[in-house]
Amino acid sequence: MTNFEKNNTLWQILLWWGSWHIIAFFLGNGYEHLDRFFVRVFANVFVFAMVVFVNLNYLLPKFFFPKKIFLFIISGILLLLLAIALLYGGILPMLEWLDLIPTRRPLSDSSAKGPPIGIRWIVRFTPYIITFLGSTTIEVVRFANQKEKETIRLEKEKLDSELKFLKSQVNPHFLFNALNNIYSLAVIQAPQTPESVMQLSEILRYMVYDSNEEKVSLKNEINYINNFVDLKKLKDSRGMNIELDLEDPPLNLKIVPLLLIPFVENAFKHSKIENLKEGFIRISLSIKDKWIDFQVVNSVPKVPFTKDEVGGVGLDNTKKRLQLLYPNGQHELNIKKTDDEFKVVLKIAI
Repeated sequence: MTNFEKNNTLWQILLWWGSWHIIAFFLGNGYEHLDRFFVRVFANVFVFAMVVFVNLNYLLPKFFFPKKIFLFIISGILLLLLAIALLYGGILPMLEWLDLIPTRRPLSDSSAKGPPIGIRWIVRFTPYIITFLGSTTIEVVRFANQKEKETIRLEKEKLDSELKFLKSQVNPHFLFNALNNIYSLAVIQAPQTPESVMQLSEILRYMVYDSNEEKVSLKNEINYINNFVDLKKLKDSRGMNIELDLEDPPLNLKIVPLLLIPFVENAFKHSKIENLKEGFIRISLSIKDKWIDFQVVNSVPKVPFTKDEVGGVGLDNTKKRLQLLYPNGQHELNIKKTDDEFKVVLKIAI
């Protein structure tokens, strides 16, 4: 048994034993018969401890959580019967040793004065039934929360592993195309060659090193997008119908790395931007009312078209990352597709 399990068992024993006797003290006028009241308190501590301990450490893990519900119910009933037998059946030796209940009657005695025997047994069973059901409820809720946290942790680890794997690919098609385009610039000794080499270097450094941080400067993420788009433009000397409107953010404003670029990659994959008449991409980023407002709109070709399937984080992966890293209303993602355009609107709380 771990320290956590020991502490959990102990505080539940104290919770149910203490709560029940506090209630009994005031409702049963315990202050008028303190000697008898403390006799019951002392005698009950062992039985309460037994019910909680057996339930938490044996019945729940061996029957309830493995979904052997019938065995759990039967075992629970037997546990409660044992608890009553210990107190009222002459089984618990400490009561005789201490002479705490010298006039205790046997179980079969129905001639005692007071409420009918059925009512008396209901009253006797009530604290232990409540303790059994209460400790079960608390443990089930705790177990469910633990499983939920474990699921979230495993999902996050899975996404992190996927992200690291995808980053290691650095989208080979994009990398090869960028290198080929830069090589072509170098052959003709184009003046923008050094700048293009520097942009590719910054992209690789950001993906390999900077993106390992939990959060990075939004300015660096924007710089990554700018470099990515500029290198994409090298493919066609005629130019492309691309609009960039990215607000320059404060240096201290941070964001989870590689969160925005998948939407940009998706736009280039599916827009057929090389079609100068119909293809277009519009990318904007602004900061409004403590929200980062990021939008990507791209054309939808009449004939379905996809390229560069290898590499890239992907929209499904990005949606999962957003749910894990910006939960509870910290982000809003709206994706709308029509016959002519595909639009993504992402808002992230600052």
